[in-house]
Amino acid sequence: MKFVLSSKIFKATVTEANLEYKGSITIDTDLCNKSGLWIGEKVLVVSNTSGARLETYVIPGKSGSGVICMNGAAAHLIKPWEEVIIMGFTLSDKPINPKIVFVDKNNKIVNVKNSL
Repeated sequence: MKFVLSSKIFKATVTEANLEYKGSITIDTDLCNKSGLWIGEKVLVVSNTSGARLETYVIPGKSGSGVICMNGAAAHLIKPWEEVIIMGFTLSDKPINPKIVFVDKNNKIVNVKNSL
């Protein structure tokens, strides 16, 4: 068994950072659905801007809003307007074709691929 990439939102823009929230990353529900990310799923978030990397879990954001909000302590590491990649992984005994969602600067979906 190996952990393999199963979901990815590529080059999203962080729209908010909320230190007062308990933790997590808020993601537009449309982006979650298209990428295959589940609410509560552990994700790896990587900032292309600062190089910060962190693990957290997904909470739902308003559909169509484009929201990507770093909550709690993660808001210290990744700030609004940083470009991030959000990745989900699955434990599997065989290769998986990940769902990759490409977004524009407003986090609107421009393309979806089912492979690397």
